[in-house]
Amino acid sequence: MLSLSFTPLLPWPAIAVLGVIVVVLAVFAVLARGRTALLRVLVLALVLAALTNPALVREDREPVKDVAAIVVDRSGSQALGDRPQMTDAVRAELQRRFGALTDIEPRFIDVPDSKDGDDGTKLFTALSQALADVPPERLAGIVMLTDGVVHDIPASLAQLGIKAPLHVLVTGHPDERDRQIKLLEAPRFGIVGKDLTIRAEVMERGGTGHAVVTVRRDGEEIGRRDVATDKPFSLNLRIEHGGPNVVEIEVEPLPGELTTVNNRAVLPIEGIREKLRVLLVSGEPHQGERTWRNLLKSDANVDLVHFTILRPPEKQDGTPISELSLIAFPTRELFVQKIKDFDLIIFDRYANQSVLPQAYFDNIVRYVREGGALLIAAGPEFAGPASLARTRLAGILPGDPDGRVVEKPYKATPTQVGQRHPVTRALPGSDANPPAWGDWLRIVEARTRPGIQPILSGAEGLPLLALSREDKGRVALLLSDHAWLWARGYQEGGPYLDLLRRLGHWLMKEPALEEEALRAQTTGRGREVRVERQTMADQAEPVTVTGPTGKVTTLTLKPGEPGLFTATFDAETLGLHTLRSGNLVAFVSVGPANPRELADVFSDTDRLKAVADGSSGSVRRVAEAGGGIQVPRLALVRGGRLAGSDWIGFRPSDSANIRGVEVYPLALGLAALAALAAALLAMWLVEGRRGRAA
Repeated sequence: MLSLSFTPLLPWPAIAVLGVIVVVLAVFAVLARGRTALLRVLVLALVLAALTNPALVREDREPVKDVAAIVVDRSGSQALGDRPQMTDAVRAELQRRFGALTDIEPRFIDVPDSKDGDDGTKLFTALSQALADVPPERLAGIVMLTDGVVHDIPASLAQLGIKAPLHVLVTGHPDERDRQIKLLEAPRFGIVGKDLTIRAEVMERGGTGHAVVTVRRDGEEIGRRDVATDKPFSLNLRIEHGGPNVVEIEVEPLPGELTTVNNRAVLPIEGIREKLRVLLVSGEPHQGERTWRNLLKSDANVDLVHFTILRPPEKQDGTPISELSLIAFPTRELFVQKIKDFDLIIFDRYANQSVLPQAYFDNIVRYVREGGALLIAAGPEFAGPASLARTRLAGILPGDPDGRVVEKPYKATPTQVGQRHPVTRALPGSDANPPAWGDWLRIVEARTRPGIQPILSGAEGLPLLALSREDKGRVALLLSDHAWLWARGYQEGGPYLDLLRRLGHWLMKEPALEEEALRAQTTGRGREVRVERQTMADQAEPVTVTGPTGKVTTLTLKPGEPGLFTATFDAETLGLHTLRSGNLVAFVSVGPANPRELADVFSDTDRLKAVADGSSGSVRRVAEAGGGIQVPRLALVRGGRLAGSDWIGFRPSDSANIRGVEVYPLALGLAALAALAAALLAMWLVEGRRGRAA
């Protein structure tokens, strides 16, 4: 390719000034001398042209293809309905048609969901990154294959340094219908035993105006009601236990709706005990009494009421009543009027000395079966005729004493069941054999009830700690009063804080200490989810995982610690996953609780229209009324419109790579000197002849 170029010997402003001077001199010369002065003008013009240093340039050019960017939206909203099939079909057809354009290099850019799922669909960010190595003039056009739900739309393509036309092919259908649940007021914390209010709204398009909402707590249905759509409604819910209370609100699906992924909202509410009220009744002063008191008083969340029986009521020694104790034991107030106000009742070395009538023990039994908790810390009195096992509590106690008290050193040892139980599993020092704990010196011999297995054993393999469930409540029986030896550091002591706190939390129904539990949480490494199954069985059932799109997979768990089985999986899609194992259910949300992708799921042709029109591009749906797909023709257009009713255009640039350059100067060398000398000679001859003629 041959072209003319200039490499001025002086700056262009200086040449411009000289040019003006030449023009002025030429005008005066012509006016003064007539046409003969034109030769002088020619000489000056040649000198001025020489200063611009003109040259003929011959380039060896290799044409290069222009680039067409095809951005394919693979975000979460593009997985709804028939959009995935529509996207795949249009992409394949575009690839085929671009193959027929020999001067265009198609560059397909697949854009998945963002890693955290909260950024939404960012097609223009991906476009800029993918075209970083492409000169702007080589970009012939852009095609975006999307549902129109895009969250990084610029005001114009010029902001991104792009001058090419943008054509948007929109998947989905204009008559889509959908229903979703939206949480308006979602408390994250609640007081155990009290109600809280959740406000929500069912939003729909193309619906019926009303819908049935089902409410579940911890996987169990607790109510359902008919609500008006597009209007807020309230739900009153009681917090049943401490720890996570998983509340699930689900609205019935519309026939033929776009997706049911957003028909369910899950709200984990952390149950907090306003004050853990504990009643501690010590039957007599003893060494371990202070251990219980110090343990319970050290927790700011515990409101402790403690009474010690200093003198049995039948003892008559003439001591004035005012000197027997600080206050009278308010038996009626505690065990009749306010018994339900306590979360836990502890009898510490208590003997039945007629302080409590049998009717009060009936109240305690009723309290337990209705959801209360009872702990018996037994001493020698438990083996005698005044034992609590000889009262009406016998029906709910995990064991029955034989009447023998064994006085000998022994190591408290987790049983085979105890190695799996959350209360005694992996206690500090339990990995040694025998455990690296100090000795206890006394144990009350007892037989556990059928179906109840102790989790700690003591001297001669006798049961030391047994647990039982009684209807809605729980009971624990500790058959020794020597836990205080660990607290005092006898023979280096033992993990009394861990043991007694875990025991109290199990009695309080803390989810982390349930014998049968299913838990799941994200690990922080991408979309990895860790699943944990606590069970007292030898094997754990497989766990079924239901993803946000309804896809079901099965996980096989591997044994870890005794009683714990684990597995991990990578979530394919963001959103709420439901895990089930038998009658246990757990939820885990991968990504944000309310992803932007699911906030508005309807395909849209308006969002990208302004930026497409500003680039001389177009926006159109690919779905036809009859259910087919229409992909527009591709055309190369050098001028005029860049889109029609059934075609989209791309602007070629005629770009090329320069393989070599040859330069031929026109104002330097002998040729330029000869031209200038000829002009001077012609001027001299013409003006000389005119002078002689004059």
